[in-house]
Amino acid sequence: MTNEKIVLKGRKIVKGNAKGEAIVASEAISFNGGVDNLTGIVTEPGHQLEGKNIAGKILVFTTGKGSTGGSYKIYDMAERGTAPLAFIQVSPESVTTIGAIIGNIPVVAGCDQDPTVVISTGDYIEVDADLGEVIVTKGKQSSVSDEQTEVTR
Repeated sequence: MTNEKIVLKGRKIVKGNAKGEAIVASEAISFNGGVDNLTGIVTEPGHQLEGKNIAGKILVFTTGKGSTGGSYKIYDMAERGTAPLAFIQVSPESVTTIGAIIGNIPVVAGCDQDPTVVISTGDYIEVDADLGEVIVTKGKQSSVSDEQTEVTR
């Protein structure tokens, strides 16, 4: 196990800071019908994260998809405590951005390296959206603990 650190530079989409375990998808996600807002489990049939829980994780994904109802679903998840701690996106779009704004979820996008390639599920992530910075600690999958998971908004 290594503890190699990689720093990605991107741009702030929604302010805030978060730390926690990454969950990565190299495909778009629909929060309206593709994620159970009561549990945080991805339900979209055939999606690479189908059956996985994104609650309390740093969600790394390409972009959002689907209708504007997804914004409200993200907000509802934030209110229920089933939302991701932060989003790291390749390309932001209005549905997930609005949901993150009203749900107070930090978002960084447009990183200098593709985060869906550089980051692996289980890596430990520190997001400073205000600086547009993502610090990735590789190989910490088995040592991420509850006290290392936090959000500052």
